[in-house]
Amino acid sequence: MKENSSLMSILLLLSLSFMASSKRHGNLASEMVNVLNQNRTTWKLGKLHENPGLGCIALQYAELCEGNCSVNNTLTCKPPEDDFTQVFAPNCGVELPTFGTITGHVLGCGTHYATPEASFSDILFRDNKSLLVLRNRSHTEVGVGIARLHKDTSFWCILFSDGGTNSSFALEANGRGIKQRKGCYSGSALSCSNALMICMCLLNSCLGILFVFLLSI
Repeated sequence: MKENSSLMSILLLLSLSFMASSKRHGNLASEMVNVLNQNRTTWKLGKLHENPGLGCIALQYAELCEGNCSVNNTLTCKPPEDDFTQVFAPNCGVELPTFGTITGHVLGCGTHYATPEASFSDILFRDNKSLLVLRNRSHTEVGVGIARLHKDTSFWCILFSDGGTNSSFALEANGRGIKQRKGCYSGSALSCSNALMICMCLLNSCLGILFVFLLSI
C-alpha cells in the first residue's frame, strides 16, 4: 500500500510538471505581442493591435527563412515583394483587397527554447536599430510568427503595419483563415503546432490513466 502511495505521488508530480510545461508551449507569438506592447507602454507609445492576418503572413515569412540562421541568431532572408500578395496572403486566406502597408519588420532565430521575454532581449531587439523599428509611432498593428523548422531552431518574424483596426489583412471564413501546419502566429486561437506539444499531451494523458488505475487497486 505504501509503495502504491509513493508511486501515485510521483505520478501526480510528473503530471503537474507536464501540465505546467505544456502551458509554456502555448501561443508564443501572442505572448510576444504582449511583450512588445509592454515595451511600447514604457516609452509612452500606443499599444499595437494584434492582427491575425498580419501574424499569419509573418509566419509564412519565418518559414521561408529555414536554413538561414547564423551563429549570432540573425536571419538574412528576404522574399520577393510579390510573395506577400501572391504567396503568403493566399496561403493564409487573407483577403487581397484588405492587404495593407507593411511599415517595418524584425527577424531573428534561436537554436534552443527561450521565453518570449528572453527572445525579445537576446534575439530580436539587441540593438538600437531594431528597437527604433518597434518604437516607430506610425505603427498601429503588429503580427508575429514563429516557426520551428530545423531541430530546435525557432525562427521569429515580426511585421508592423499602419492599417486600421479590423479593416486590414482580414482573414477569410469569418476571420478563421487557413489553418497552418507549422508554428503559430499571433491572434490565432490555436497553440503552436509542434511534435513536442503533442507528445507532452499524450504522455500527460497516459500518466492520468495510470494514476486512476492505481487508485482503483
